[in-house]
Amino acid sequence: MVMALSALPGLQAAELPITKNPSIPDFQNRPQDVVPYNFDAPPQGMFLTITTAEGFDEELGFQRTHEIVPVKPTDRFRPDTPAVFIVFHLHQHYQGFKVFGQLFPEAVTGLDPTVMIGQDAMHIALEDESGYLTLSPPQDAWKPGRYKVDIHVGEQINEMSLMGTMRFTITAPEK
Repeated sequence: MVMALSALPGLQAAELPITKNPSIPDFQNRPQDVVPYNFDAPPQGMFLTITTAEGFDEELGFQRTHEIVPVKPTDRFRPDTPAVFIVFHLHQHYQGFKVFGQLFPEAVTGLDPTVMIGQDAMHIALEDESGYLTLSPPQDAWKPGRYKVDIHVGEQINEMSLMGTMRFTITAPEK
């Protein structure tokens, strides 16, 4: 025999307290939980790893894919370094895009830090899980100092495509 709950005395549900309706931003994004994204740090999000290196190598990956791996990862290079490589591994993505690197002399004697001195781009296909950017020295030689590379992702560079910043140092020549 099935009985309705309302027919049984004392088995009524407790009344829930009435609370004010919080705004959607307060409910979804609590201020104490929000960590601001730092565009002046190495990119996060779609980048699983990203590093500066003296070179890169191509290996056969786990799923028989071509995987780009850094060779001698470092953020300090000699002035006679032929190129600085930024090697990255990506999280899964569902369409192709480009990764751009814009090179600026952040703290280099005699160079304006607001003037871009080099750039590179790499098209990432749907099946790509890794890639690299190549940054060559301006005027055939690196000047000692600190350089920064703005990393952009998308089809073109604009104010919304910046993902983060990589930095490296060119050491003074040994005497």
